[in-house]
Amino acid sequence: MNKLGILIGIILAISVVSAASQLTTVSSAITGLCQGLKSLLPVAAMLMIILAGVIYAAGQMMGAETRARANVWATAALTGALIAILIVVVAPPVLDAIYAGQGGSLQGAGVC
Repeated sequence: MNKLGILIGIILAISVVSAASQLTTVSSAITGLCQGLKSLLPVAAMLMIILAGVIYAAGQMMGAETRARANVWATAALTGALIAILIVVVAPPVLDAIYAGQGGSLQGAGVC
């Protein structure tokens, strides 16, 4: 029983040391993901706006039921574009205010 406890303790110590050394790797991966999303969302929003216009225009040439569905799809695409734009514009100041209240800022913390 004592050998099992020592083995579990060694495994836990190794996992803690391994996790501490990989913390900077995780932090840089999250920062890279955040930067990628900040550069991708405006492009996706613009494409969704164009797609909404194409869907709406194509729906106007169809029958009544398809026209109604096209209007719903175009509205959904515009809503998605609006949400993407809001994320890009509103999220950084809000997160900066949250992190500044804790004694730091996003730029100083290395987040996005």
